[in-house]
This record gives sequence, structure tokens and C-alpha cells, in this order.
Amino acid sequence: MSNMMIHCGGKPVNFAELTAIETPKQTDTYEPVAFADILTNTKSICDDLLDLDFVDQKLAISKNEQRFFGLLQYKDPENEEIGKAIGIRSSHDKSMSIGFCAGASVFVCDNMAFTGEVTYMRKHTKNVFNDLQDKLVSVLYKSKDKFANILKDAEAMKDVKISSDDAYSFIGRALGYQAFGARQATDAIRHWNSPPYSEFMDQTVWSLYNACTEALKSTPPNKILERHISLHNRTLFEFGIG
Repeated sequence: MSNMMIHCGGKPVNFAELTAIETPKQTDTYEPVAFADILTNTKSICDDLLDLDFVDQKLAISKNEQRFFGLLQYKDPENEEIGKAIGIRSSHDKSMSIGFCAGASVFVCDNMAFTGEVTYMRKHTKNVFNDLQDKLVSVLYKSKDKFANILKDAEAMKDVKISSDDAYSFIGRALGYQAFGARQATDAIRHWNSPPYSEFMDQTVWSLYNACTEALKSTPPNKILERHISLHNRTLFEFGIG
């Protein structure tokens, strides 16, 4: 099980635990969708359309079981390091609509990379579940270009050597732009100084990026997609990549 979401009021769960979460009752204006149903339908559509090998799924919920984040990982046979990822989020407390985002996942550490925008479902109102397929199909068709861009960005990041001063300055600015919180900034510095994976020992923008995405694993479900997108865009801007 990934260590995604073990802080900030969140915890990892398996599919059986996700299925056991109670779904609120439907009303005239509110039609909640079971987290497990969202996941199952999303995976089914992804399996049909991506034409890639499914690798794993990472699931997390808030401690009160009202917010959910899922990550589906698929392997591209042409890339052993980075696979395609589909991020999913939803809530039972009306704090956020169902949202999807296509991106990438670094296999060695489960770090995520998302770019572009989150595609939102309309709010949990009547017939929301019927709209899920059309929205997700749109996300997946756009994901090919997004994934190719992320791979290109990753290779460019590996080619840029930086100093620790550069890394500390970037983390401070990323904190100021709210790409992550204060505790996560401290974690990013720690991961930069002592990389938890040998693949990130070189002092490059790619290593810094993964130090930051490692820190973002403590992000709550309602902010995880936006913070990854913000970090990705900030990294490209700060270091003139892309």
C-alpha cells in the first residue's frame, strides 16, 4: 500500500474498505455516488480505452470517510520509469464534485505528476452518474498529449543541474504560491537533502521535483490534484522548461 495520504487527516484504504463506506441517502437535490462505484466504473472505462497494462490502484480517504482520492496506474511498454495515471476524487460531504485528471506516476516512489486542469463532473445532482462516462472519455482522449508532455518535461528536468540554494529558493517560492503547505515545504527540503530513493541522488530539477511531490503525499483529497498541477506548472516556469 502506498504511503499516499497518511497525514493531514487521511489514510490509505483497500477496495474492500472503500466498498464498506456508507453512501448518504439520495434527496430531491442531492444524488451521492458510492466511492467504490466511481472507482469501478472509472477503471472499466480506462481499461477499455487506454490500451495499456493496468499496474495498481492507490486509494485514500479522509478520516471521517467523507472524501475520497484514487489513483489508477497504467504501464507504458515504452517507458519503464513513468506510467500513465488517472486521478479521481469525490466527496460525500458536498465539499467537492467528482473530478478527474490525467497525468503520470513515477513507479519507484508512487510520486504523481499532473498538468493541465481537473475535469469536473457537475455537482452531485440528479443523473450525475450517467454523465460520468462522457466526461471520463473526454479526459482519456486528451490524456495522450498530456502524458507525452509530462514525459518530455521529465527528461528536460533531468538535464538541468541545480544547487541546494536553488532548491531552497524554489521551495520557498512554491510555498508562497501555495503549491504546498508549510509542513510540506519542510518535508520537501528534507527529501532534497536526503533523497529516499537512489534515483534522485543527482542534484537536478527532476530530483527537486520528486522531493516536492514526495512531500505532497500528505495533501488532503480535496486539494491533491490542484496542488500537483500548481507544482508542475511552477517548476516549468521557474526553471524555463517547456
